[in-house]
Amino acid sequence: MNGDTPTKVAIATGTIRQAGGGAFRTVTAAVLLSSVSQACLAQSATPGSTIALDPILVEQSRQPERSAVRSRTVVSRPSASAPTAAQQQAQPAQSADVVRRRFDVLPGGVALVAQQDMASRGNPTLANSLSGIPGLIVQNFLGSNDQPRIQMRGAAQQNPAERGVLILNNGLPINRADGSFIVGFANPQQAESIEVYRGYMANRLGATVLSGAINFVSPTGSSQPGAQIGVSGGSFGQFNTSGQVGGKKDNVDAFFQFDTTRRDGFRDYNSSERVSVNGNVGVALSENVKTRFFMGYTDLGFDVAGPLNKAALYADPKQTATGPRVVGGVATNPGPNAVRDKPRREASQFMVGNRTTATFDAHLFDVAMGYTYTDDQFRFPISSGVRTTQGGDFTGVARYAYNPAAALLPLFETTAQYSVGSADRGYYLNQSGQTGAQFGANRLNAQTLSLYAGANVPVWQQWVLSPSISYAYATRDNDDVYTAARRPTIAYNPSNPTALLPNGSVATQSSSYSRNYSGWSPSLALTYRPDAMQTFFIAGSHSFEPPTHDDLIATVNGTPNSSPGRPTPNGALLAAAAFATPNLGAQTANTVEGGWRGRTDRFSWDVVTYYSWVDNELLTLRDVTGAALAAVNADRTTHFGVELGAGVRFSDRLSGRLAYTYQDFRFAGDPVRGNNHLGGVVPHLIHAQLQLQATDAWMVQGAVRWSPTEVAVDNMNTLFADPYAVADLRTEYQIDKTFRVFGEITNLFDKTYAATTLVVDQATSGQAAFLPADGRGFYAGIKAKF
Repeated sequence: MNGDTPTKVAIATGTIRQAGGGAFRTVTAAVLLSSVSQACLAQSATPGSTIALDPILVEQSRQPERSAVRSRTVVSRPSASAPTAAQQQAQPAQSADVVRRRFDVLPGGVALVAQQDMASRGNPTLANSLSGIPGLIVQNFLGSNDQPRIQMRGAAQQNPAERGVLILNNGLPINRADGSFIVGFANPQQAESIEVYRGYMANRLGATVLSGAINFVSPTGSSQPGAQIGVSGGSFGQFNTSGQVGGKKDNVDAFFQFDTTRRDGFRDYNSSERVSVNGNVGVALSENVKTRFFMGYTDLGFDVAGPLNKAALYADPKQTATGPRVVGGVATNPGPNAVRDKPRREASQFMVGNRTTATFDAHLFDVAMGYTYTDDQFRFPISSGVRTTQGGDFTGVARYAYNPAAALLPLFETTAQYSVGSADRGYYLNQSGQTGAQFGANRLNAQTLSLYAGANVPVWQQWVLSPSISYAYATRDNDDVYTAARRPTIAYNPSNPTALLPNGSVATQSSSYSRNYSGWSPSLALTYRPDAMQTFFIAGSHSFEPPTHDDLIATVNGTPNSSPGRPTPNGALLAAAAFATPNLGAQTANTVEGGWRGRTDRFSWDVVTYYSWVDNELLTLRDVTGAALAAVNADRTTHFGVELGAGVRFSDRLSGRLAYTYQDFRFAGDPVRGNNHLGGVVPHLIHAQLQLQATDAWMVQGAVRWSPTEVAVDNMNTLFADPYAVADLRTEYQIDKTFRVFGEITNLFDKTYAATTLVVDQATSGQAAFLPADGRGFYAGIKAKF
């Protein structure tokens, strides 16, 4: 980065004006935070980002940036000739560098996965795509496009994962208005890059969570012109197809892509399938105003084979959970009966949106609107029944950024985001895997307003002070529209789990509620950049997280052999509530964090450590049978973590990467749980990768994923998942400029281990809580680019 050699890269077209000394400098939003390309990152959620279409050439003197608020760029118009092939090929790498340089100066935990870093895989999953991000643990639930558990500073107490992280697509949330989401809708195969914002870094995006946000950025017709098609597959009945086409003419570009995945699965009852299509069209309305329209549809379905106890996991990890059986009056193998109940999820989501940006001198105005319609059917085990949810959500976002100095960080930025949505929810009995009688119906309404304002003020030479404040207001309203006087129940004989007992019913009790939450979240950060290659920061922040409807209403008093409202299978008319509606408080936290990131010619590093004091942490609890106990607020908990990423280039052809995450999440003086670890939290996870570019066309890569310590299954810390280490091998070969082939071996040594576990409050030694990981798998594929 040192020296005076000018480099040319592409950035978004914008207004330019004369500067002193005859040089030009851009004041468009495209370079509010950087002086290189963002044309290929048109839907980035980085501060001050905008959408773009037409490239111009920027000539930048490669002098070290002395301050994050004083970087300037020199802009010149392109010649009439077309860009060279070398320039076209360089654009994706340069685009990734834009966000990395922006992230370099942000005072918090952030990370970027560019498309060239996302390996072509025969079993593409979210966990595979994000495995190299420190501070982010994504555990496969069933081995495919299902609903992995996401652990990021605090989103760790759920399986399936349905809240705690803001998931964005091109800066617009796929979360519903109450904050819940179906993580299977997040498709890394259709992303040009993935941006990760940990902790308070996500506040400016409208997040009302402790953990952070993940933004999936789509390709555009300008960034990926032409056509591509791919086919891959392999073990466990895996078969994938994908295709895309993009182009640009005059002031309009367009892009369309699809992918399909189907899989029989590693286990006996483990099939899954997904079809996803999306597209976008961008229009330059003028030199200063750009707009882009988005549309997408995803259809997702997968079997839930259920957890096993530890003995069954190691005896035969492919088997499906058969639930408890009472022998001699004693229940053995507590857990759900997946063989009988056939739990499965089928969900679809339609999305349409628009984002328009206007730049006037140093002012950026950014307006986005999005609508999603979600149709979700989740067939839980009998203890919860079948849950159906259909409804739509609208989100509006308005952002403004001001940067009079064309610096790396805007001097001021503010965001307003409003989400509103409603859904019809029905509850039905699960009768041997079939949808039985209805026992509940609700009309769910939610709205969430998020306001944010922040500044980046140079205080002295390389020091920048970044104060910010956000405000959130949320409502959660539920109207119980079930009109029958009684709610039906069913049960099976615990001694013979396929034999139905007499049907029963319980008196209907209203499950309606109306809740509202509001809170302020200030933060203050100080950044020091001694040179262009290093950044030190320290920050303090407050976070605010209201509960979702899935926290506020839950089916209860079921067992592995009986439906909600029937805690004793033989008690057909025993009075019991079928629903719980806990009056939960919002989860809040105070966090301090500090970090150091930098790079040299051969090394790069990014280390962040944080400590959070959490009040009213939202925990979703289950009993020893796996049946829901509804959500609760823990009194006080603490979260301490270390997030370390490092890279090294040993030579021009050999490189390595390391991601290490340490998490110590505990109760703080809980009267029952003491200072125990929170169940389900992975204390240590190491991901190491070594890559050899053997020839210009052939690449070989090896990776190890290592969990070196036990993981508590329950909050009482009585049952643990064992440590494990798994090795993967993969290779790619570029046949010519059109065709590329790849292959991989996953779980090379066929290690049997639990990919993740259920989280219960107090487990037993025979608890069915372990979700087996895939055994050894072989995959291959081919991609063609035209």
